[in-house]
Amino acid sequence: MIIESESVVGASAERVWTRVVAPEGINEEMRPWMTMSMPRRLGPVTIDSVPVGIELGRAWLRLFGIVPFEYDALTIAEIEPGHRFHEKSTMLTMRRWEHERTLTPVGADRTAVHDRLTFEPRLAALTPVLTAIVRSFFAHRHRRLQRHFGS
Repeated sequence: MIIESESVVGASAERVWTRVVAPEGINEEMRPWMTMSMPRRLGPVTIDSVPVGIELGRAWLRLFGIVPFEYDALTIAEIEPGHRFHEKSTMLTMRRWEHERTLTPVGADRTAVHDRLTFEPRLAALTPVLTAIVRSFFAHRHRRLQRHFGS
């Protein structure tokens, strides 16, 4: 399944990048529904400071920031600092999970944020439900980004 989401936010690509690769920014996008921890062994990192192409460990997703309910066996497959990252991972519920985020400047102080999610649930029967959840959740994340930066 492939889902794409795009929005324009009122900030430079440099400012947006700094926010979207930092754990604090990622968690702010996800709140209040969930948060995500970075794998413990990495210590304090950003997405653009981790090794590329190797599994980094489990990034736990917590419902309402408290209850662990899912993990992401996190691998950053590609990175173009300031512009794009491509995560290729597996999850408890997903045989395949890919999240590609691209930032494109739109004038001096506006940036288009584009997410492309490609996933394959471990149980095919869950595809319709998980598709609806992923679509809704990334729409939520884009609203949170627009609220943070303006649109």
